[in-house]
Amino acid sequence: MAQNPFRFFVLTFSALIFTTLFPPTLSRTVVSDTTVLDVAGSLSQAHDVISFDPQTLKPLDHQEAAELQPQAQAQLNSSSVSSLTLQLHPRESLYTSQHKDYRSLVRTRLARDSARVDSLNTKLRFALQGVNRADLEPMQTGIRPEDLSTPVTSGTSLGSGEYFTRVGVGNPAKQFYMVLDTGSDVNWLQCQPCSDCYQQADPVFNPTGSSTFRQLSCDAPQCSALQVSACRNGKCLYQVSYGDGSYTVGDYVTETVSFGNSGAINTIALGCGHDNEGLFVAAAGLLGLGGGSLSLPSQVKASSLSYCLVNRDSSASSTLEFNSAAPRDSVIAPLLKNRKLGTFYYVGLTGFSVGGRPVSIPPSLFQMDDAGNGGIIVDSGTAITRLQTAAYNALRDAFKRLAPDLTPAGTFALFDTCYDLSGKTSVRVPTVSFLFSGGKSFPLPAKNYLIPVDNSGTFCFAFAPTSSALSIIGNVQQQGTRVSYDLANNRVGFSPNKC
Repeated sequence: MAQNPFRFFVLTFSALIFTTLFPPTLSRTVVSDTTVLDVAGSLSQAHDVISFDPQTLKPLDHQEAAELQPQAQAQLNSSSVSSLTLQLHPRESLYTSQHKDYRSLVRTRLARDSARVDSLNTKLRFALQGVNRADLEPMQTGIRPEDLSTPVTSGTSLGSGEYFTRVGVGNPAKQFYMVLDTGSDVNWLQCQPCSDCYQQADPVFNPTGSSTFRQLSCDAPQCSALQVSACRNGKCLYQVSYGDGSYTVGDYVTETVSFGNSGAINTIALGCGHDNEGLFVAAAGLLGLGGGSLSLPSQVKASSLSYCLVNRDSSASSTLEFNSAAPRDSVIAPLLKNRKLGTFYYVGLTGFSVGGRPVSIPPSLFQMDDAGNGGIIVDSGTAITRLQTAAYNALRDAFKRLAPDLTPAGTFALFDTCYDLSGKTSVRVPTVSFLFSGGKSFPLPAKNYLIPVDNSGTFCFAFAPTSSALSIIGNVQQQGTRVSYDLANNRVGFSPNKC
């Protein structure tokens, strides 16, 4: 019997309408992009960092020092520098705090991280308002202010996740552990004679033992470039203060800086600190890796800078490199500059995706305006990524919606989204990805956005809101990634598993 064509059309059209209005359950719940969080592995590292055998302020022994001493050190001209490489070390190799448990350590770390974020915002605000810090903070002790940091091989035991490298200072070179910081420019180390110095792993630098130590005069261009400086008997004095109350004050000088077996560079401007107070424990000083004229990359005229941060609870190490090519598989994004403050590295971020789906966030929330407000920076010293509240809420809600099987566990410190993963070895979670200009995507490993906050299995979504217009990509999200700053071509690359 012949089929009624009109009846066939009605049935087909009805089925189409039904399917459109009531799609199959599977299509509404499938997350196309997921990754695995190694719960057991993360908890094991959290346990190890607390139970680490105390070796407070352990200096290198003679054999280790000999291995790090350059054998045939080339003197390099700062106007023509070849590739330079430094080893990056975790803080545990220098200092172990006495936190009774991992939960206490994380709270300390987050508190100090908040102080750093406040200091970065203060630094930017002063720059945008044209405020001279010298008018606000006379060169005397008892100052408050700006920010210290972290960076380049883990070090969470003090509470802030700093990373260290070992460089030589002077001629003949003496080796020192230095904190790395992309959020500041001034290089400095503690110097004899000390009017007030904190304890460090290495002997304090003695300028009288170096043939290349030179005091800068008050009219030297490096002295004029300092944010806070003074003049005494024709000698340039410097001061740098940090958001946690730490500060360093002393003579501004030039010295030879040695980069392991890569070579040495003369006349690097740095602070010779005679009064240094705060939470710098163990390190001899700080290397400023920012974009300002006094930073180490600027002084060695580096065309590029790259680092890879190992897991904050790891005892592994990696490298800091100058003038090395970015890995071929790097996801490239624009590197932007703020005309009012050259220190920070801004990146062309357009948004996020969760589970392979773009999150509905106006791109304007990540853009810098003509006055220098807003934007998002990549910072090695901030631990937790901070996003404007509207952007954070959208990202968090997208993650929670696509991870309904994770058991909520309340809040912890600045984290408002945590999960109870106790008893689990691993879990599959939606992938969180950065989206950059040009439609490029960089997926994060699960351990870079779900982190343990205790030893019992509480994990938190490692992003936080900020009321500031400035957003920050922190070092937790950078772990295990080689971040390459192409300073010559204004690009920044992200490549996974290149530590």
